[in-house]
Amino acid sequence: MSTTALPTRPVLHAEWIKIRSLRGTFWSLIAVFVATAGIQVLTAAAIGTAEEGSMGEDPLLAAFYGLNFGQIAAIAFGASAFSNEFHNNALRVTLTSVPDRTRFYLSKVLTVGGLALLVGQVTGVVTFLAGQAFMGQYAIGLGDEGAVRAMVGSGVYLALMALFAAGLTAILRSGTAVLSMLIPFILIVSFVVGEVVGGISQYLPDRAGQMIMRIEPHGELGPWTGLGVTALWALAALAGGLLAVRRRDA
Repeated sequence: MSTTALPTRPVLHAEWIKIRSLRGTFWSLIAVFVATAGIQVLTAAAIGTAEEGSMGEDPLLAAFYGLNFGQIAAIAFGASAFSNEFHNNALRVTLTSVPDRTRFYLSKVLTVGGLALLVGQVTGVVTFLAGQAFMGQYAIGLGDEGAVRAMVGSGVYLALMALFAAGLTAILRSGTAVLSMLIPFILIVSFVVGEVVGGISQYLPDRAGQMIMRIEPHGELGPWTGLGVTALWALAALAGGLLAVRRRDA
C-alpha cells in the first residue's frame, strides 16, 4: 500500500465531524454504553440476588448479559456510519475532497473502529463493576478468574462487531440491508444454532467473540482464539468493503 493512501489527521478529523453531526450515527454509538450497562444494572438489581445462577450458568458471561443488547447498537453504529455515504450522492462529495478511495475508506474504518473501541472499553468496565454491585453474595470481583480479560475483551468484541457491520455496509451499500440481515441472525439464528456445542456454530462471529467472556471454554475455541475468529470475520468484511469502494462507481 502506498503511503499516499494512508489516513491523515485532516481526513480522520473530517470523519469524526461526520459522525458527530449525524444524530442517528452518534446516538447509536452512545446507545452501546447505555443499552449494555443500563440493562445489566437493571437485570442484576431485579434478579441478581434471587439465587445462584439466576442470570446464567456462567457467572462471568452473566456479568455481561447487557452486551446482548449493546452489540445491536454497535452493529447499528457501524452500519449507519457507512450507509450515510451512499445517500444523496454523499460519496461523490467525499471523493471530491479525498480523491484517494483507499485513504477515504481506511480513514472511515479507523474512525469507526477507534470510537467503537473507546466506548466499548468504557462500557465493559462500567457494565462489570456496576452490575456486580447489585449481585450481593453472588458477585464476582476483579480478582476472580477471567474478570479483567472479559472487561477488556468485551470492548474489543463490540468494536469488532461494529467493524463487521461497517464492512458489510460498504459491500451492500445499504445499512438497512445489513441491519435486516445481522440483527435477526444474532438474535434468532445464532441463538438457536448456538445451542449446539462445538461444530460450525462456535465459529459464528458473535458466538466466537463471546468466548472472551466465559470462564470455561464452550467448544473448541478458547477466549482469545474465539475473539480472533470474530476479528477474521470483521477483517474479511472490511476487505470486501475496500474492494467494493475502490471498484464501484460513486
